[in-house]
Amino acid sequence: MDYRLLILALGAFSIGTDSYVVAGILPQVAAGFGTSVGRAGQFVSVYAISYAVLTPVMATVTANWPRRNVLLLGLGAFVASNVVTATAHTFDLALAGRALAGLGGAVFTPAASAVATALVPPQRRARALAIVLAGLSAATALGAPIGTLVASVGDWHATLWFVAAVGATAAAGVAAFLPNTPAAGRITLRARFAPLSDTRVAATLATTLLVMTGVFLVYTYISVIFDRATAGSGSVLAGLLATWGVGATVGSLQAGALTDRFGNRRVLNVAAAVLALDFALLPWSSATAGSAVVALAVWGMCGWGLVVAQQHRLVGIDSNLAPILLALNAAAIYLGIGASSALGAILLSSLGRHQLPVVGALLIAAGGVMGELAFQLNRSALQSRPGVSARESK
Repeated sequence: MDYRLLILALGAFSIGTDSYVVAGILPQVAAGFGTSVGRAGQFVSVYAISYAVLTPVMATVTANWPRRNVLLLGLGAFVASNVVTATAHTFDLALAGRALAGLGGAVFTPAASAVATALVPPQRRARALAIVLAGLSAATALGAPIGTLVASVGDWHATLWFVAAVGATAAAGVAAFLPNTPAAGRITLRARFAPLSDTRVAATLATTLLVMTGVFLVYTYISVIFDRATAGSGSVLAGLLATWGVGATVGSLQAGALTDRFGNRRVLNVAAAVLALDFALLPWSSATAGSAVVALAVWGMCGWGLVVAQQHRLVGIDSNLAPILLALNAAAIYLGIGASSALGAILLSSLGRHQLPVVGALLIAAGGVMGELAFQLNRSALQSRPGVSARESK
């Protein structure tokens, strides 16, 4: 393994941790600024929307820059943003820091994937990408629980300082060890969004948007939805987040093998159905620690397994456009995260915290229906081509 890939993975780990750890510290953030948990949820929505909107924009703006410069810009903005949020005396300034953090992630993550493929021979590119992406997966299993535990020992400011320190370490590694590889070439914004005119792509991305909105409607407010199971203990919440993260890692790995064997349709349909049922039962299963552990493990496996199958479907639509399609899917994920926190803030006051998962279940079920529509559209398009096998239409 090229040790420089681990530096990129560390940067991805810091950005992933920043994405997921806020859910574990949301009540502390709300108390610190004297506001409601619903309003504090803007910490999630501002970050996610900034990330989603700015990813294609910054990829276009920095397309002709040397890659190390892009990586350092992204990590620099990311570290600075967490310092701003950790030291902010007003809620609005803290939100501005979260928007800047989204910008840093939007700049760093695509560039890290591009540099990873440039560091290794062509036959090892998939493994290089997997190492970088492992940093994001590790953030769910380790980063978010550790950050939540840090907040339980100190406070939420300490969590952001922890994230900033990890990002700064990655930036130092990039500056010291990464070569300044040349840019890959410019792709216009119009070209990046052109695939949206394909109904198969649009339906597949709509599936991602619906499912991720439903999933993160619960994850963003996990600390108050699972309050009966945690009894206010930050260490218990950290353990639950770790369970979710381990389930996510297992689900990601198993979904790849299952999708290769059975096709993305079966994996998507089963994962969406099980996940919707799991969420529908959360008003009861989130009441005790034992049942919460089972519910979160199922959630992690099915939720992240579904993402893998979605990526497989998108690449199958047009492998030549894979980087653009996967970037659009990432944008759909973060738009779903942003929408979920805003919707949750509204529903918390009208519906109640323990009923939010029911709404999440409905959104996931709607995503499953949209996924089946996407499959039918894709199959019709494939069957119209000569020489397409039944296997390819799965």
